[in-house]
Amino acid sequence: MPAELFASLAPTPLAERLRPKTLGDILGQEHLLGPEGPLGRMLAARKLSSAILWGPPGCGKTTIARLLAEQTDLHFEPLSAVFSGVADLRRIFEAARQRRRDGKGTLLFVDEIHRFNRAQQDGFLPYVEDGTVTLVGATTENPSFELNAALLSRCQVLVLKRLDEGALGRLLERAEAALGRKLPIDEGGRQAIFAMADGDGRYLITLAEQLAGLKEKGPVPPARLATLLQKRAPLYDKAQEAHYNLISALHKSLRGSDVDAALYWFARMLDGGEDPKYIARRLVRFAVEDVGMADPNALTQTLAAWDTYDRLGSPEGELAIAQAVIYLGTAPKSNSGYAAFGAAKRAAKEHGSLTPPMHILNAPTKLMKELGYSKGYEYDHNSEDGFSGQNYFPDGMAREEFYRPAERGFEREILKRLEYWKKLRTKKR
Repeated sequence: MPAELFASLAPTPLAERLRPKTLGDILGQEHLLGPEGPLGRMLAARKLSSAILWGPPGCGKTTIARLLAEQTDLHFEPLSAVFSGVADLRRIFEAARQRRRDGKGTLLFVDEIHRFNRAQQDGFLPYVEDGTVTLVGATTENPSFELNAALLSRCQVLVLKRLDEGALGRLLERAEAALGRKLPIDEGGRQAIFAMADGDGRYLITLAEQLAGLKEKGPVPPARLATLLQKRAPLYDKAQEAHYNLISALHKSLRGSDVDAALYWFARMLDGGEDPKYIARRLVRFAVEDVGMADPNALTQTLAAWDTYDRLGSPEGELAIAQAVIYLGTAPKSNSGYAAFGAAKRAAKEHGSLTPPMHILNAPTKLMKELGYSKGYEYDHNSEDGFSGQNYFPDGMAREEFYRPAERGFEREILKRLEYWKKLRTKKR
């Protein structure tokens, strides 16, 4: 018996049976495949250009590539960057060259294209440029970080979306039709497995297949679904784009004084396996950059949260970091100190190596005193109001105002002090 006959006897996963047969069957990617979408326009013109499909798992990247080849009459050549090397690429490119001589084009689909190193990615360039292959790469990682600029310049980056609730609902209906029966869930159960799937269509079908095999009678309560089925692991890579996206979301939520959103992003990062010490370090940075002197206690609070986590660890110490998140979110905000430091650094570079004025230089030796070091210095504590009003900027440099406090929080008081000293300085000149 031929091997193919044996293969036909093996069970086929429901996700494979439900794989779309036409591009019109693909759900949730209308912005790319619709008449006005980039792929829709390419197909209408029967001219497909190289592209990078960037999107989360289970959104249809592989299926789209396969169907694009079918609808443009190109030979479909699949390749996984995980299992392939230089020898495989050489063989594929040579076959594509021969195919082109015979008047047939090749669509080279590279799954997980970001797994190829920079040198391997460079190897695609001549074959993409001369049209030997139409390259369609699939990646879950940000192409800006993972792919060569030269390769990106020759490919259109197309962003696929995670499946929304509407798309997941239609996909679940297809799964029930293929199974030949309704799943034992009510509307609450549907919402529960949508949440478990987390936008991954392939995972939703797997959940449906598992649920159908349980032979449960009547609607299964959502709470029981959580014990019967396994929620998909959250999409989070501590070294990749999700890491930077979520810490950015946390930082900007705090800057916008949205405590609830900040707590949500903090919880998301913990759920993804982020190191709480990294978050604590970023909160310390936020305390000095975005709260600053509007509430100087913010720095104390964030350092205390970091120290508490070091002492208690997880999960107890995470509550201290959560408290710091709440404190920062509700604190008055000011970046005046951050801006002042930046302006001072620019001035330091602009004015070069100007020396301090002679009257504020120390004179530990007789010679230095004879040369005029410290001559004319007024000890502020001996001055009226404890303020001499002397010039402390270098000779030859006009006085500048780097620090301009906001009228928020504690900086209101600082502003009053600065205005007071400004008046005294003007008076004493």
